[in-house]
Amino acid sequence: MGLDVRQEAFEQADFERFSDRLQADLTALDVVLQRPGFGVGPRSFGVELELALIDARGMPSFCNGEVLENLDDAHFTSELNRFNLEFNGAPTALSGRPFKIMGRQLETALAAVQDAARPSGAQAVPIGILPTLAPHHLGPSAMTPKTRYRVLDANLRRHRRRPFELRINGEDPLKLTVSDVTYEGANTSFQIHLRVDPAAFERCYNAAQLATAPALAISGNSPYFLQHRLWEESRIAVFKQTVDDRDARAYHRHDLPRVCFGADWLRGGALAAFRESVERHDPLLPVCGDEDAIAVARGGRTPELAELRLHNSTVWNWNRPVYDPADGGHLRIEFRALAAGPTVADMMANAALLIGLTLALADDGLPDPDRFSFETAHHNFYRAAQYGLDAELHWPTPDGRHRAWRASELLLQLLPLARRGLRGAGVAGIDIDDSIDIIEHRLLRRRTGARWQVLRVTDLERRHDRAEALRRMLLDYAAQARAGAPVHTWSLEA
Repeated sequence: MGLDVRQEAFEQADFERFSDRLQADLTALDVVLQRPGFGVGPRSFGVELELALIDARGMPSFCNGEVLENLDDAHFTSELNRFNLEFNGAPTALSGRPFKIMGRQLETALAAVQDAARPSGAQAVPIGILPTLAPHHLGPSAMTPKTRYRVLDANLRRHRRRPFELRINGEDPLKLTVSDVTYEGANTSFQIHLRVDPAAFERCYNAAQLATAPALAISGNSPYFLQHRLWEESRIAVFKQTVDDRDARAYHRHDLPRVCFGADWLRGGALAAFRESVERHDPLLPVCGDEDAIAVARGGRTPELAELRLHNSTVWNWNRPVYDPADGGHLRIEFRALAAGPTVADMMANAALLIGLTLALADDGLPDPDRFSFETAHHNFYRAAQYGLDAELHWPTPDGRHRAWRASELLLQLLPLARRGLRGAGVAGIDIDDSIDIIEHRLLRRRTGARWQVLRVTDLERRHDRAEALRRMLLDYAAQARAGAPVHTWSLEA
């Protein structure tokens, strides 16, 4: 994330100084990226898992401060809202059994959170959006009391100059005007970090952009928001709209929102990706450090680039470039589109699919960008979020063209490609089978987390109103998630 944020009020001079530092950081990044061997190393991956906290009735529990105090573990941190927290896993090598290793980490972390939440009468749930959320659970009183969140909220509103507007289609369309960013905190995600050598970054990043849509279609887990049945992965729309800092003029100029899929295929390597985030988005957290990044880089050392990392943490591309000064400095791609949950087994399967597809496409499967437009990939992404396995996705064909597939049919064709990408990275066959087989069973049963939630609520609504059906469904979801079996095996009975 870069620098900590402790200052709450900023002058225009602070923003100007920070912008100058961003330009210096880009220059320093250019220097280190040209250094022979920089960032080269074994492939590895890590994860961030955001969790929701609920009480015994299934309502949001505003107790993350108490839970974090009980945990007393630097791997856990707060999130924007008081009913959320986050676990940051230690990275693991991609060769061998990475999904088994990371799965054990997540299981241990979840058990620790459950123990730490018990004194507050709460439990943690890995789910994309809490279906029991209501407007009275959001607003200023829901925000975790940290300076970073208050400053972020104030500066997003300062840029926008008007309330945030949510307009989301679905079975029960939602139209809502809100005045702060706590509605963004309704989202809980499962973020995957893949270490990438700088020379391969452009191809891997473009491959990630292409691979994300089918992975999103099979992993939807947030069909409800504020009791409205919306998209299979409603987080995509909720997050984009609740931190959209564009004023009316920027909106009509079609400037990019801070949460987006991108503007085009990446050209120019990692530096171009970081430069785009600086050039397209104004700073929100103008905190400057003391490092002379250019001097550090030219002196052969690894710069912190704290300002660039802090700024980058406020530009939420669904696939985001990451610079990390650790271990001599390296680059990662952060996959941000997937929801938390339903279980550790499901999340490891989702990670295996997305990483495997990305690596295989980067090796030999990227389409000609002049024949497979970025707009097509962009369209795929949002259709996958809306319609899940029923989405119509376009995919490149061997003759250089592309054809339309139903997402469920396309995924069956892509599973061998994902397996090949994982094998090429040295993942053990048993780890590949354990993960990709879950995806295949999910496809054959057409049972994602979102589908399970909708089917369960549909049944409950025969006897209860929507609010009570959602509450009962969530408690059932939480119990089956704790049991750990993947969602395609879950019962739909009470």
